[in-house]
Formats: sequence, C-alpha cells, structure tokens
Amino acid sequence: MPLKIDIFALLSIVIPFAIYLLTLAPSVTFFDSGEFITAIQALGSPHSPGYPLFVQYAKPFTWLPFGNIAYRVNIATAISAALASFGVYLLVRQLLDEGESAPADKFSFYLDKSTALSAALTFAFSARLWLQSNHDKPYPLFAFLTALIFYLLFLYRKKYRQGVESPAFIYLAAFLCGLAFGAHQSMLLFLPCFAFLLLSLDIRLISRFKEQILAGSFFLLGFSVYLYLPIRATRNPLLNWGDPATATRFLWHFLRKGYPAEMVERDLSLLFKQLAAFNIIREFTIAGFLILLIGIFVYAKTRRHEIIAYVIAICTFLAVLVGYQNTAAEMIFLTEEFFTPLYLLTAVFIGLGLYHLVKFVILKLKFISYQGFKTRLLASIALLLLPVTLCAMNYYENDQHDNYIAYDYANNTFRSLSDDAVLFTWGDSGAFPLWYLQGVERMREDLLLLHTPHLSFKWYLDAFPDIFRTSLLRSGSLDQSAPDLLRVAIAEQMNKRPVFVDFSTKYSVKLDSYRLRESGICYKVEKGEGGSPLPPESSVRRLYTNRGLAGDSCSFRDLDTGKAVLIYAISQMNAGETLLSLGRVPEGYAELKRAVEIAPWLQAQVRQIKSRVGKKSETVKQ
Repeated sequence: MPLKIDIFALLSIVIPFAIYLLTLAPSVTFFDSGEFITAIQALGSPHSPGYPLFVQYAKPFTWLPFGNIAYRVNIATAISAALASFGVYLLVRQLLDEGESAPADKFSFYLDKSTALSAALTFAFSARLWLQSNHDKPYPLFAFLTALIFYLLFLYRKKYRQGVESPAFIYLAAFLCGLAFGAHQSMLLFLPCFAFLLLSLDIRLISRFKEQILAGSFFLLGFSVYLYLPIRATRNPLLNWGDPATATRFLWHFLRKGYPAEMVERDLSLLFKQLAAFNIIREFTIAGFLILLIGIFVYAKTRRHEIIAYVIAICTFLAVLVGYQNTAAEMIFLTEEFFTPLYLLTAVFIGLGLYHLVKFVILKLKFISYQGFKTRLLASIALLLLPVTLCAMNYYENDQHDNYIAYDYANNTFRSLSDDAVLFTWGDSGAFPLWYLQGVERMREDLLLLHTPHLSFKWYLDAFPDIFRTSLLRSGSLDQSAPDLLRVAIAEQMNKRPVFVDFSTKYSVKLDSYRLRESGICYKVEKGEGGSPLPPESSVRRLYTNRGLAGDSCSFRDLDTGKAVLIYAISQMNAGETLLSLGRVPEGYAELKRAVEIAPWLQAQVRQIKSRVGKKSETVKQ
C-alpha cells in the first residue's frame, strides 16, 4: 500500500524552516548563546537548571559537515521551532475533528488542512518564536514537546468518549512531560492544565491508582534525562556549571540556588509591565486577537474543556511568573521567553477562529460554487493574510543572517589583550561569546578568562585548580560581594601575568588602588593610583573587525547587541577625551569622530568633551 504524505503537514514544517534558514544567525550571539553552544559542544552543563535535554538534542547537529559549531546549533533550534509549528498543525486538525468521519466534500477536506497550515504559519512567524528560532534557544523544543503532550491528551479524550480505553496515550504523554522538564522547568506550570483535561473527561479517573502509578513511572523515566548532569560532571567537561556530581550540588543546580531572589517593591506600574510580558496582540496583531476571540466564542460549547484548559494554563503562568516571581522591571524581558508554549496554544485557537470565519464567508457568497476552484482560491487568500502579514512585519527585526556583532566583539576583545593575560569579565553577554571562541573555536588559548560573578562559588574555583588552589578566595573570611572578591583576585594575579578587565567590570567596580590603561574595549590594570590619565592603547583598534556597527549594515539589534555597540562608541569617546587632555589633539578628535559615527546619539556628550577640554584647533578637521 503506497505511503500517503500529508503535503499540508509537510509544508507546516518546510515553510517555517526555510524562512528560519534565511534569517539564521551565522555564529554566536549575545546573552546565553556562547554558554549554551560551549556546553553543547563539550556535552557539559550550562547555567541552572542545566537543560540536559536541549544539550543532548543539539549535540548531534555539531557533527554537520558545514558551518561553524554555533551555526550548526542554530540549525538545531530552527528545526525545533519548525516542529513546534507542526505541533500547531496537529492540534488544529485534531480539534477540528478530522478523522472521526470522512469529510463531507473535497472543499471541507481542503479547508480543514489549509486552516491548520495557516495556524501553524501564524505561530511560526510570531515575533517571539521567530526570535528564538534563529539562534540557540531551548524554548522551541519545549514548545514542540508541549504540543505533543496536548495532542496525546486530545487523542485520549477522543477515544475515551468513543468508549475505547487507550492508556498508552497517557503513558506516552507522561513520559514526554518528564522529558520536557529537561528542556525547561516551566513544564511544571502545565500540570494543572493537564489534570483538568483528564478529570473533566471523567472525575472517576482520579481513583485509578494503578494507571496513576504507571503514568508516574513513565514520567520518572522521561525525567531521568537529568541523570545526565551528575554523570557528565564526573568527567569534568569544559563547561560544568555548578559541578553537579554530588547530590547536594545537583540539587543546588536543579533548584536554581545560584540565583538569589531579589525583593522588589511592586506598584501598579510594575504589575502592568509584568502582565504585559504575555501579550497576544504584540505577537499576533489586533486582528489575530479578534480572530482568537471568535474561535473561543464559536467553540465555547463544543470545545469548552479545551478552552478552559487554555485559560488555566494562562492563569497558572501569570500567577507564578508575575504573582510569585515579581520580576524587576529591567528583567521582565527574561520572562517573555517563558510564554512561547502559551502562544502555541493561542495560535491553535486562532486557527479555529479562522476556520469558522472562512467557512462562514464562503457559505454567504451565493454567487460562487462551493466546490469550485475560485472557492479554494478565495479561502487560501483569506487564510494566508494573517501569517503573511506577520512574516512581513517581523522579518526585518528577526533577520540575523548578518549578525556577527557578538563574534566580532569577542574576537576584538581577544585582540585587545597581551599574551598570557588574564581577563576579568562581568556581564554574561561580555563573557559567554569569549567562552565560545576560546573553548569551541580554540582561539587565544593562552588567555585566562575569569568571570567575576562566579568567584564566590567553590565549584567555579575548583574548575581552576592551578589558579585558586591556595587563593584567599577560599578562606571564607572575605566579604562575598563580587567587587571585594575581584580586588582580591586581581591582587593575586598582578605579579603573575598581565591583568585586564572588560568594559562592564571597569564601570561596575571601583579599582581605586590601581590605574587603568584603556586598550581598545578593555582596560589593562596597572599598579599605582592617582596621577594623570594613562594614554590609551588605541592601536589595537586597527586589528578590529567591526561588521554591523554603524548604519543599517546589521538589521538585528536586541538589547545586548545595542549595549555592545554602545561599548565600542563610549570606549572611543573616552579614549578621545583622554588623548585631548594629554594634548594629543588630532588623535583625540579622530577618536571622538569615530565614536559619533558608531553612536550618533553621543554627539551632545562629545560636544561637552570638546568644550571642557578646550576649543578645537583651527587646523584640526572635524
């Protein structure tokens, strides 16, 4: 019997993946990218809670015979995002009850599948999923697994209503639920929703202890993916966050103990900002939101349990991510990523609304044949309007195909440092691309890269036994604040190797007992204090690669990319000010000019510097 291929299902994967490839980041990006890729390449452990499923899922992609390691991992994420779009297709088809009986006619058959494809593309081109698809992120994989779990639960409900017991669906769903924890721990927030879908079918299911024990066993089997962390930790991989080789360190890692909770005073303004992290209109436009409401209203009776489950999921996520976590305003952008699976469900119900709207309009148009080609063409145009609009709206800002800024930033940092130097970093985006270039692409292996926020952790000190075996950082008598630990670490390294700090460290910690000499976008720490400013080592900038810094040569600009651009500009502005104060006027003005070229919004500050230092010589060109 020939194998039948559902071309619509295939398109729900192929179309998103093709678009994602066009906008895929060519190398490492900022934020967690360098850390994730380094952990994946080394089969190590990234930051808490370790993301063991994502690491193991992406590892085989590092064996692809083309591109750098970062690009290969980015392909893994693009595929998982395309599969998440396919998950929407499956759910829409199931909720439209395809397969219960033969379609009444060919057009209904076509409309079912084309609506599911439209919903899949609508999700694929939403701003959040697209942003996560073009560089390494675990959220698309998590969203895909979430879709599969809902699909299995829907199948179970369908079979149960038909009088057929199918516990295998529950057992497989439980296994995937445990497995999905290895992609993201917010799977926990879906458990009330899953429980409702089962108990609303038949409350007596709560008394089936044998099935519950079996389902729990399958959950634990999937959850056992976390055994990867202690097992790999015993091999001391290149990146071994938390060193979870023992039960105590594993729990510290798994329970995210390395992230102390901050007390944030919440007012109405902050509450509204936190709630706005989940924003359907931003993801799907006002038209998409209205179609969602139509879908919920029309199917409120026939799909009420599924709709209630969707509402429960939203309420649970908001209760925990907003009510319990109470995220500070500057960190809200982190919580926005957690809502990806909720947007997947939203796209499903948008699909139901689209189905009803298109069918309603077609039936009202008496002048066209219900079975004719024009009907299909009209339906196709109507169904493609929303996903095509989203694609057009979000393409430019999610296009990372020319985003080399993080790669160049790390490479330029390396070019700023002396041989065998130690560099103290501060922010994650300033450190992780360096980890990738050194650990994966094997650049500047003579350098010692130390991340200041980790100096308080014993597991981090243990990762550098030759450096910290007898360090005062182990004494426990020190103030455990990062600035204090940094000063001690610098003092211990000063007589051993050249010491540098990155831009963020320089502006985060006062190093009053030292003098800092600017070296490009880094600062060399030298003994002594006070006195006239040290002349900057600006010659290293001639070694820099600065793709995408000025103008519109790089379309993608997120928060950390913008900060990197600002670091380049401010460091040159500071170098210009120092050179002017030392009487090196032509060189100083050249630095200030370049700063304004990179960041035109610094023009007012540059004018103040010129005014403060003195009038510009008539012979010096602007």
